[in-house]
Amino acid sequence: MAGWLDGPMLTALEKGLDASSLRQKVLSDNVANVDTPNFKRSDVDFQTVLGSVIGEEGGDLPLKVTMPQHISGTQNISQKAVITDQSSTFRNDGNNVDIEREMANVAENGLYYNSVTQAITSQLGLLRMVIQGK
Repeated sequence: MAGWLDGPMLTALEKGLDASSLRQKVLSDNVANVDTPNFKRSDVDFQTVLGSVIGEEGGDLPLKVTMPQHISGTQNISQKAVITDQSSTFRNDGNNVDIEREMANVAENGLYYNSVTQAITSQLGLLRMVIQGK
């Protein structure tokens, strides 16, 4: 992205979309394995994701990039944010996926994704207004 698109707000919103995308993949994996014996459901820990976005993970702050030759200090959302629930069993075959809970989580994640995309659209709309001089 260009320098004026690398602001903290758009970067945080971009990471929010990344986290929502990862959660959608995890939730779809749970739904796909609803009938798999001994499958354990997983979910995304948004505390870990948020900490990696704002630099609180391990007390490190994100690196400041002042020249194009600098290496970006942003971290990708990784599988360390995915938590598997090994403590519960929903059925006799060892599977702990509750399809109603998963579908509610999918709907919640969809609402979150839509709100983040609206926020990005709003931010880009403000930039468009500044560029057009309105």
